[in-house]
Amino acid sequence: MNNIFSLIDKLEREHSLSLNEYEALISSYTDETAGYIAEKAVAARKAVYDDSVYIRGLIEVSNICKNDCLYCGIRRSNRECERYRLTPEQILQCCREGYELGFRTFVMQGGEDAYFTDERLCTLISDIKSAYPDCAVTLSLGERSRESYQRLFDAGADRYLLRHETADELHYSKLHPQELTLTNRIGCLRELKDIGFQVGCGFMVGSPFQTNETIAKDLKFIEEFKPDMCGIGPFIPHRDTPFRDHPAGSVDFTCYLLSIIRLIHPPVLLPATTALGTLEPNGREKGILAGANVVMPNLSPSDVRGKYELYNNKLSSGGESAQRIKELSDRMESIGYKIAMTRGDIKL
Repeated sequence: MNNIFSLIDKLEREHSLSLNEYEALISSYTDETAGYIAEKAVAARKAVYDDSVYIRGLIEVSNICKNDCLYCGIRRSNRECERYRLTPEQILQCCREGYELGFRTFVMQGGEDAYFTDERLCTLISDIKSAYPDCAVTLSLGERSRESYQRLFDAGADRYLLRHETADELHYSKLHPQELTLTNRIGCLRELKDIGFQVGCGFMVGSPFQTNETIAKDLKFIEEFKPDMCGIGPFIPHRDTPFRDHPAGSVDFTCYLLSIIRLIHPPVLLPATTALGTLEPNGREKGILAGANVVMPNLSPSDVRGKYELYNNKLSSGGESAQRIKELSDRMESIGYKIAMTRGDIKL
């Protein structure tokens, strides 16, 4: 055990471990090691961000997707999924409501829907930035060409979220259809960073076929890529996918990995994801206490929130709703944190 604590101390100092050391750290997960590293992760986060938790207004623009990822509830072949797509006017209305509530970052997330061409998106981004120049626009719309990413950046988009899902090529192939490759996914991330976006990657914890070795590769990739944002959450199966019977990932183990990622890259913007709150009522609070510093309440129109179901029982109302920001603020204050009503850019 002392050897593992020494490894955690090394990560705190150097922000880097070898693949074998990461695997040893993952393999040594216990309540004791989790508590030890969480203390260090919280200290590292507070040194950069004090006790602030940044909020983002999430707008789920479409659940139409051309892809057929095996784990995803909005996969192309799921005929049980009730499809929808927000109009530009609806998206702008979400931003208006969000701005009045105090949000200063809007996250447009959706499946890879051909309706959202560069032209439509650039007009939408430009309209949002013109109306709310003090706000950041984040996109999470999947794999696109470098030329497309450049146009979106030039139109005013600030950030782009694109989970790498796994840094192991064989594992990636077991989660995705043949036409999707890890090489292209990593290439997209590198292009986004090169263009100038604040970039987010991430992965599911407990996904099918995941091993300690593949997680070690994820951590090493995060160390080397140094994302501005990193979204990880427990895998949760969806009833209409091939992985319907696979067990969900662990909230506590996800929190352990959040702590590790905080020590790898102390300035990273690290969400306590919806999946944490879906599996446990206080899951997001656990994430914050493990080193996370971002939450993303839902600004989507209430009549479509339940349709963006990436996994079973995904939270979309109640305390997850952006309209109940006071409740979220009270929950954060109950564990010693405060909601920051700002753009919440990374502090390097």
